[in-house]
Order: sequence, then C-alpha cells, then structure tokens
Amino acid sequence: VFSHKDNVLLKGVDALLNLTDADGEFFPLNDGQKGMSYFTPALVTAVDIAYQYGDQNPQLLSIAEKQNKVLLDQSGLAVAMGIRDGKAQPFVKNSLNLTDGQNGDQGGVGVLRYGNEDLTLVFKYAAQGLSHGHYDKLSFSLYEKGDEVIQDYGLARFVNIGQKGGGNYLKENKTWAKTTIAHNTISQNEEMHFDGKYQVASQHHSDLYFYDDSNKDVQVVSATEANAYPGTELHRTMAIIKTDGFEKPFLLDIMKVKADKKNQYDFPFYFMGQVLSDNFDYESPETLKPLGDKNGYQHLYLEGKGKPSSDSTQFSWLGEGKYYTLTSATNKDDELLFTRMGANDPDFNLRREAALMIRRDNTADTSFVSVIEPHGSYSPVSELSVNSNSSIDELKVVLDTSKYTAVSIKDVKGNANIFILSNTNASMSKQHKLKVDGKTYRWKGPYYFNKK
Repeated sequence: VFSHKDNVLLKGVDALLNLTDADGEFFPLNDGQKGMSYFTPALVTAVDIAYQYGDQNPQLLSIAEKQNKVLLDQSGLAVAMGIRDGKAQPFVKNSLNLTDGQNGDQGGVGVLRYGNEDLTLVFKYAAQGLSHGHYDKLSFSLYEKGDEVIQDYGLARFVNIGQKGGGNYLKENKTWAKTTIAHNTISQNEEMHFDGKYQVASQHHSDLYFYDDSNKDVQVVSATEANAYPGTELHRTMAIIKTDGFEKPFLLDIMKVKADKKNQYDFPFYFMGQVLSDNFDYESPETLKPLGDKNGYQHLYLEGKGKPSSDSTQFSWLGEGKYYTLTSATNKDDELLFTRMGANDPDFNLRREAALMIRRDNTADTSFVSVIEPHGSYSPVSELSVNSNSSIDELKVVLDTSKYTAVSIKDVKGNANIFILSNTNASMSKQHKLKVDGKTYRWKGPYYFNKK
C-alpha cells in the first residue's frame, strides 16, 4: 500500500508537515481549524509509520522528538531507537508548489519561504475542496515565523464545545467563513466567487501561470482564475523579495483584473495587530453599521472610510512585537475602508478581527499592486522600539498593458527596484525586451527584478 502511486501516502505525510508554520500549526486552508498542529495523535501515527515504511528519513525523527510521543508498535520502536541513536536531523521546510486534484492538474497551493520561515507566503489557487471548500480563489495568508501577519479566517466552528452549536459547524461558517469577502482576494460587485454555488465551483479550478523558487532572494508564484466571475479574468502574482535597503524580506502582490464591463472591486487585507499609522484621512462613524446585507458583508462593521492622499497609500500596524506596513498603489477615486467582523452576530460566534479594504468602483480592467513589508521590533520589557518606520517611499505602477506589468519600488534613500511581469508568456526560456520610462530592459523568463 505504501508503494501505491509512487508512494503517494508517504508523500502525503511530507506534504502535511510542509503545510505547517514555524510552530507546527497547519495553515487553515478551507475548513481548517486554527491551532490544529502536527502534535495531534493522527500525525504521531503518520510520522512513525512514514519513518518505518519509507526510507527512514532522519528529518522525521526531529518532528517525532518535538511530538515527544511514539506509537506502541514496531514503527514507534523504530522511531524511538532512531532518536536514541542520535540519527535525528532538522526537518527543513523549503518553498514548494503542491498540485491539487487526482492527477495533479486542478490548481494547487504554493508555499514560498524565506530563510528559516522568516517570511512564509501561502498562496491558494486550488480546486474547490468539496463541501469543505471556501470561495476564495487566488487568496493568500502570510506568516513571520509562527505569527500570522495577514490571516485566513479558517472555519466558524468550536469543535466539541457543546455551548457553541453542540460543537458542530455554526451558521456563520456559511454566512461568513466560506464567503469571498472573508478572504484576502477580489470580491466583485459584493458577490461571491461562483455565486457561492458548490455545484458550479466544483467544475472549475484556478491555473498555475508559473512557479519559480530557484533564486532564494526573489521567489515568485503566479496563477490565473477565469471562472469565479462571468466575464472577468483574474491573474495574481506574488513574490517574496529580499533586497538591499530593506531589513527583512517583503511581499510584492500584483492582482491584475480583466473584465468585459465596469464593476466594483473590494480587495481586503485581514491584518493581525494594533493599528499604528496611515498616510490618508478617514472618518469614523458614530454608529457602526454593516457594510452590506449579504455574502459576508452583513458581518462586517464599517469602522472608517477615507480616500487616498497620494499615489502610494501606507498603513502600519504592530503585531506580536513586530512592525508591518502595507503600501498600495492607489487611485484618487479609490475608497479605503476599515472593517471589523462582528455585525449581525448576536451569539458572538465570530472573532472581532479587522481589515483594511481597498474599494475600486466603476472600473473594468485594473491592477491592484501592494507591498507588505515586515520591519523592526518592539520589546515591552526593554520598552525599545527599533526600525518602526517603513523603508518604502513610493510604490508605483510604471507600466501596465495586456503583455507586461512593471512596478517600481523606491526606498526612503532614493534607491529604486523594478519588477516586470510578462502577463502572456510564462516560458522560462522566452527572451524579453521592453522599454520602461526611457530605459530598455532585457531578460529571460516570465519576470525581471533588479535595481533601476
């Protein structure tokens, strides 16, 4: 059984372990429960069996050491003896692209990691996920070490807690957690992907455009979605980049939208932490009201509403002793919305967590471009704040056509980097030549990144 389909069961254990954060907690894809980790008895069983019946991978022994448990059988004995004999090696979680579907051709999940999980991107472009699936095509979550930076809500359920719906799925799982606006992706005209219909969603999946982790300092994953909204094509490209002028790696996010008519687009970022600063004016209402009346909007309070004051909108927060800044290339007609979960929730089933949402109305083709930048730290013990300000001075879309999108990232010292994406040809061998702002760039492959 373990050799079936090229050792697919053993590969499944490896995939599970790679779908965890630095603390061993599983990324909450679809109806995943936050806090579930490889310390569960099911993974003790899986790790021990995979070690015994696989190639006795010494990296599995370091996971077993952390679990501090083994099965009382031959596989558990083999693990215990391996640890006793000093064979354990650290389990190294690298960047990887996991394909979805029976034949691996129905989208997937890309996980980009920089360093020792210093920054981890989880990019979901998978199939629907059966009845547990969420309507969240091309959504993402972001981690620094084991801390959530941009979160996925997960499921709305308190498993085996009788006071909360008998421990079963709560109605808010359907009215909130599964909805599109509950995730970090595009919502069009306040509707859900596939109109929230499982039968329709099950017929489609997103498609990988390209995945490249060959350069640890510029790792990129890109995917397309053509069926979530009729007449609209989504193309999202996400890159973890480490370059001069920045203390830590940052995330570049390019969401390109092509539509056959004008729409309203809502693009939320569910940040984790305390609001610190921003560079735009907004008004907070005296009375909180829901943002909408259906498709998850009924569960969002509108806490603030403003307009961009520059082409580079910035918003900073403090989370778990670390600073973060979201910089977005915005238009003057965009709206900036502060939202918080909890509206129409009389039983307090939802967590009261917040988002900054960019709303772009009366628009057909457009691109949302942002950088999420970790920086600095704060210690309540020493009361020392280090590098609390963003290193980005300007984020600008310098070219955006059907064939190419070019983004300039200028730091506070005046140094600029440019990222260029080929929107129609993902071949790694394709030669490109493009003039941007009077300068000619030549490169091979689907993207270019370097100093201007």
